[in-house]
Amino acid sequence: MSQTSAFRDLTPSFFFLLLAATIGPLLFGYHLAELNEPQEVITCAAAKSTATTNGFVAAARAANAGPFPQCIPMSSLEFGLVTSFFTLGGLIGALSGGPITTKYGRLISMIVAAILAAIGPVFEALATNLTLFIIGRFIAGLGAGAATVIVPIYISEIAPPHQKGLFGAATQVMINVGILITQLLGLFLSKGQLWRIILGVGGGIAALQAVALFMAGQESPKWLADNGKPARAKRVLRKIRGHEANIDEEVSGWGLESERDMEDEEETLLANEDHMHDHPADSEGAHPDVGQDGQGDDQSKTAQAGNAAKRGAETLGFLAVLQNADVRPAVIAVVTVMVAQQLCGINSIVMYGVSLLSDLLEANAALLNVLVAALNVIVTTSAAPLVDKLGRKTCLLISIAGMGINSVLLAIGIMKSISILSAIAVLLFVASFGLGLGPVPFILSSELVGAEAVGATQSWALAANWIATFIVAQFFPIVNEKLGKGQVYFIFAAFALVFGAFTAWWVPETLGKRDAEEVWGRKKDRSRED
Repeated sequence: MSQTSAFRDLTPSFFFLLLAATIGPLLFGYHLAELNEPQEVITCAAAKSTATTNGFVAAARAANAGPFPQCIPMSSLEFGLVTSFFTLGGLIGALSGGPITTKYGRLISMIVAAILAAIGPVFEALATNLTLFIIGRFIAGLGAGAATVIVPIYISEIAPPHQKGLFGAATQVMINVGILITQLLGLFLSKGQLWRIILGVGGGIAALQAVALFMAGQESPKWLADNGKPARAKRVLRKIRGHEANIDEEVSGWGLESERDMEDEEETLLANEDHMHDHPADSEGAHPDVGQDGQGDDQSKTAQAGNAAKRGAETLGFLAVLQNADVRPAVIAVVTVMVAQQLCGINSIVMYGVSLLSDLLEANAALLNVLVAALNVIVTTSAAPLVDKLGRKTCLLISIAGMGINSVLLAIGIMKSISILSAIAVLLFVASFGLGLGPVPFILSSELVGAEAVGATQSWALAANWIATFIVAQFFPIVNEKLGKGQVYFIFAAFALVFGAFTAWWVPETLGKRDAEEVWGRKKDRSRED
């Protein structure tokens, strides 16, 4: 099927849900980069650099005389604290997002994450001191961290079976869109008190997402099926796929009956319910019609559906996935790939690329930031179909290899002050990330494990990702300064070599596989119970 035909067969309902859900990852990217451009303005460094000490103090007092100070004086250590509290909130949100989405469903979890993401920026935009700023960043991090766990699972469960890779890439695409939006706003609003608008816009976007999901959101049909609501799951899936689509194969992939069998079961349940109302005396004893006219078979089918729902509810918790011999290899695979996403060095460019390269390239720092963010969006979007054509593992290996090679070239370019080599290496480095290491990690957890473990596995993966993000954000400037400009990229190249070898050896291909049993080569009827 061509991509054009595939898109033509998708419904407006699906695209609405995809867009509404992926606003969560967009906000993650937005908050990740929102302080880059206005940093000097927010911390009063811009005013201080253009005035004498006495003049700066007098100007700061005058500017801060109103209800909202023009800037909040911060040292480098204090600004690092503001940055790290977003990461801390994200880590806690990621750890809690998996269990919450498993127990209460994807839709409610996304709404809660959106509300948190709307509240945090209110504190940021109206902050009058460092404490309020930190509180806002922490709350925004809670919402962003939860969203990065929940949304990839949700997309995997509403996307057409043969296009999960294509639409799974939407998570990384929207993270990059969020980075691009905040960089564009930073071009024009990094002055005076306009920086508060940059922070407030993130809250406005989150509020719109919460309203959209509350008014017109749909629960994941797979989650409904796994939690004993097969008839409702079918109705939701029918709405997402369209009334002309054949959903029998997808429904059977959940381990349920075909669509027609589900309709028969629903009619039987309703008929039994009506009959019990007509014969209340029979409700406590054996049904008088059991064994007649096939009624016993219908009740047997109903009992089987109940047992299936009970099994679906037996989800694996955060620690249980590590103790389960079948799930543990998947947790190791997903966590390692998520760590690779950060330790191969992408955020060294996203967060620090301007200060790293502005001297070499002699370009406007803010404009360079925007161009890098735009390239990331373009490459990730255009490369998304390759995940479903070449395979997840192939795209990962190509991506990691590309980042490793260009890390070496970038190190040489910076050390030798070769501006053209540095510029080309940065562009190819970002392009390599968008090809595989950007989108694929968010897809893997929903494909390497069964429904009972996907929430906890995603929490482990995103927790590891947030920790790795913190490590790069906190220590890159220090290591880069200690080693000498550019040499840190040899370390990133070494990480790429290690993670590439691990991926080739450990991570299985999931393209074209129906479930985790087939991915790992296990027998379908293998017992999981002690």
